[in-house]
Amino acid sequence: MAMNRIPGQNIYIGGIFSLKNRAALERANITHVLSVLRLQPQEETFAGFQHHRIDVDDVEDENLLEHFPSAIKFIQSGLDAGGGVLVHCAMGKSRSATICIAYLLHQQPSALTPQSALAIIKESRPLCEPNDGFMKQLSIYHQMGCPDDVISHPLYNRWLYRREVEESVACGRAPEMSSVLFEDEQPHKSQDNTDRTTEIKCRKCRRNLATTPFIIPHGPQNGAKGPTDCAHIFLHPLTWMRPCLFPNGEDDGAPPGDAPLSGRLTCPNTSCGSNIGKFAWQGMQCSCGDWVVPAIGLAKARIDMSQRVNVGRLPPAALGIRMPPSMRPNPADDSTNGRGNL
Repeated sequence: MAMNRIPGQNIYIGGIFSLKNRAALERANITHVLSVLRLQPQEETFAGFQHHRIDVDDVEDENLLEHFPSAIKFIQSGLDAGGGVLVHCAMGKSRSATICIAYLLHQQPSALTPQSALAIIKESRPLCEPNDGFMKQLSIYHQMGCPDDVISHPLYNRWLYRREVEESVACGRAPEMSSVLFEDEQPHKSQDNTDRTTEIKCRKCRRNLATTPFIIPHGPQNGAKGPTDCAHIFLHPLTWMRPCLFPNGEDDGAPPGDAPLSGRLTCPNTSCGSNIGKFAWQGMQCSCGDWVVPAIGLAKARIDMSQRVNVGRLPPAALGIRMPPSMRPNPADDSTNGRGNL
């Protein structure tokens, strides 16, 4: 099983030994070769081909996501030129399959999922099985909408931030302040596009702490128990949390002191300073049983939650405003208004 053609595409997937079968490459009209492995074959191996290499290992924490756009562009250039494209790694199982799935998703983002795209590839090459880390990256790519620019996308930046936190915690230390993504500093969080906004305030001094875009949904919010079963509301990192998360700060460019892995969250109002929650970079278990990693939680007993209606996003009728006759919608069928039926 040197190389196999992806159904419906002039794209082939294979292992490194597929490069040795020149006759098969010529029969498939291969003009472009995409190598997805850190091993560097001899350059004469690629003589006569357009060649693009992505140096990655087949491990779950490898960042293959950042290479999706360049790989897809290279594959498309080969197809547009009327040739065939070979995507290979060492065995033609994980890395090459991941790139091919990304290409299929980019072509049909609304019709395919990572799982359904993998199923298509498995029709001709059953051994394909990206590792779990690569499948998660494909899922993130799909959530993004399969864009041409991955690096600047908010979901990519959040994924990188979580990776850095996990790596730091694995080494027994908190992440550095410069690596933490404070969500209220990101432009995509500047507006709330829902009809209602949840507001969280300190129960003691009424200081605003967070709104809907910065709340992290977890188990009960997506399940049957309901949020009332949770003792904490979990948030993304926000700027007012800096003194709690990084009590040593960063002075004049000097290396920061060791930040705590866990600790208390206090109200940012200096005249209040009450204990309103806790954080744990290594994660913590909510009272509902769900684990949140990293965990920055406000205790419900120390905060008040309320909902504010976003007036600008509601129709006038929802606000009880009587519209002039010329502006009222015409009923589609007068027979539905009850008149003449008595």
